[in-house]
Amino acid sequence: MTRKGWHIQRKDDTVTVARRLPARFDVSACTVMPSGGRLRLAQQIRQDMWRRLQNLRGFSPVVEVKDVNGALQVTAGGSIDGPFPRASIEEKLATLLADPDLRTRWSAQSAHREVRHG
Repeated sequence: MTRKGWHIQRKDDTVTVARRLPARFDVSACTVMPSGGRLRLAQQIRQDMWRRLQNLRGFSPVVEVKDVNGALQVTAGGSIDGPFPRASIEEKLATLLADPDLRTRWSAQSAHREVRHG
């Protein structure tokens, strides 16, 4: 399924939002969030990640949110065409995922009931 150029894949307890398919993680960072709407959470994180990394040439964002034992395991990152400074980008991703203000906003947004499409 696509929504405005974004691919949304659902498989079992996992939602993946990606710009291109197949979704690929050349760089990534992970975190755990409280239970909530997986799609809403993925979209919120994707938006903030894109704001921080939009100037990275060849970057194609991917966010995967998986329900694991009542919590949400998040992997955020994506693919990058061409050479890139892996450690620097993964540090930016980890900092983004650890930001307390963003986490509060994401949790509030994902607490709203998730709407299934299709």
